[in-house]
Amino acid sequence: MLVVMSKFANQEDIDAVVAAIEARGYRARPIPGGERVAIGVLHNEGAVDASLFLGLPGVNEVVPITRPYKLVSRETQPSDTVIRVGSVNIGNGHLTLIAGPCAVESEEQALTIAEHVRKSGARIFRGGAFKPRTSPYSFQGLGEKGLKILAKVRERFDMPVVTEVMDVETFDMVEHYADMIQIGTRNMQNFSLLKRAGKARKPVVLKRGLASTIEEWLMAAEYIMEGGNARVILCERGVRTFVNHSRNTLDVSAVPVVQKESHLPILIDPSHAAGRRDQVIPLSRAAVAVGAHGLMVEVHHKPEEAMSDGAQSLYPRQFDQLCRQADAMYETFRNTDACSISTTV
Repeated sequence: MLVVMSKFANQEDIDAVVAAIEARGYRARPIPGGERVAIGVLHNEGAVDASLFLGLPGVNEVVPITRPYKLVSRETQPSDTVIRVGSVNIGNGHLTLIAGPCAVESEEQALTIAEHVRKSGARIFRGGAFKPRTSPYSFQGLGEKGLKILAKVRERFDMPVVTEVMDVETFDMVEHYADMIQIGTRNMQNFSLLKRAGKARKPVVLKRGLASTIEEWLMAAEYIMEGGNARVILCERGVRTFVNHSRNTLDVSAVPVVQKESHLPILIDPSHAAGRRDQVIPLSRAAVAVGAHGLMVEVHHKPEEAMSDGAQSLYPRQFDQLCRQADAMYETFRNTDACSISTTV
């Protein structure tokens, strides 16, 4: 349920509604909007009697929420969320390019790649310090040393950095160094990790699970938002199907479905969807065409020597080509489609 306040309601009115909700054993979550505040009613196991709140001062209307995900839903917030990371906006009206190597291997490697992708048009640098690998014998990342290298990238090139967190034990460390925290596909339903992400002070990129439905993905985002962190970005990175011509199958239909259901921004990761370099640029074009808010692309200056996912990493010149094509396509669509109302967090 959503209690929508009048635009003339004051803080005393809002506090009184919050108190009335929590007095009945529910949790109240104020959601600031452009002109008015709405208050989500959470942790109710069944329908809530609207008359309990309709008569309170400052209440304009009470709206039932039909979706199992409440804070994530457009029923709760009709306007698009735009998330600010440093000086970069992710969401409605912006095409954000995120690029870098799968794994941070050395300071020289990270700085070299960062210089290339920054010149081409990337606004955020990605790189793994902790790597979830199928084989226990594969390179697992540099850990805190890798995080310190990412901090040098931010300092030198004025780029926010995003990296994956693997577990609750290292969350504090990752949060300290990163500007944006990624929860990977294998951890999408790691509920302890999601709850910790809900307490984070940094934006969270939540990748879709290997075989997860849209509803399961949005419910995972709900865990983070319910914990208090409203800065969630969704990332489609391909799901596992029967095909063998690519690493995974990119579900481009997820973009319009998510945008209909949720106000959260959505990115596409064409690199993990493809698993093969020659498919990354075409899938990136498809992502822009279908309306994704950004791309997360793997780039390596020497992919044949990469310690992780070299086969799907673009060469810098290829990433430069991708940026030019993506920007041209985006400008075409932006000139023909009016952007909807948005809320920045």
